[in-house]
Amino acid sequence: MLRLARENPTWGYRRIHGELLVLGIKVAASTVWQILKDAGIDPAPERTTTTWAAFLRSQADALLACDFFEASTLNGTRLHVLAVIEHASRRVRVLGATAHPTASWVTQAARNLAMDLEDAGRQARFLIRVRDGKYPALFDAVLADVGIQVVLSGVRIPRMNAVMERWIHSCRRELLDRTLIWNQQQLLHALREYERYYNTHRPHQGIDNARPLRSLPPAVTDQATLPRLDIRRRQRLGGILNEYHHAA
Repeated sequence: MLRLARENPTWGYRRIHGELLVLGIKVAASTVWQILKDAGIDPAPERTTTTWAAFLRSQADALLACDFFEASTLNGTRLHVLAVIEHASRRVRVLGATAHPTASWVTQAARNLAMDLEDAGRQARFLIRVRDGKYPALFDAVLADVGIQVVLSGVRIPRMNAVMERWIHSCRRELLDRTLIWNQQQLLHALREYERYYNTHRPHQGIDNARPLRSLPPAVTDQATLPRLDIRRRQRLGGILNEYHHAA
């Protein structure tokens, strides 16, 4: 009963009562109401309002998020980077970087994203983005053509796009704050390396420390073998990023 309530925050106690009957569990509706109340869960019908957090959890498998962020070269040129992340797997895609995010450039990025998702066999239903003038109407239209509905975050509410914001923070802390950017070509090279590192090696707490494109290996069960493990380091971008693996 409590599991049904926690996993379905939009259900009132009468809906939970009905679901229990479908499962063959006969209990009075008043008993359901009292158990939820004692557990600190509002049993009232007002629970039918879907919260933003509940929406994100329920749609995670079909949810994307995107955002622009800036990087500066040594001569002061500001480059705008557009990236997209999958909520469920945490896989990130860097769509490109440009000094001039024109409407045609951003629209082409949307087309590239749609083709990449199709090639990967991924089906998304929603994409979260901020209310930014860089996104033309054609950006939303291109995604709508492939069945992806754009959901706008609230004004000055970055938490509504928190998964994307956390990735940008990680990219800055682990890469951009430690790299001298000479030009757009070098920036794209560094971002591609970080994208591969992030998707194939870096563990993510949000998905139980797995990697977006790789599951966790079997755990080492024989404790006696631990001291004899031969762990090697692979460096990316001159040692800015480090990966560790077993020797072949």
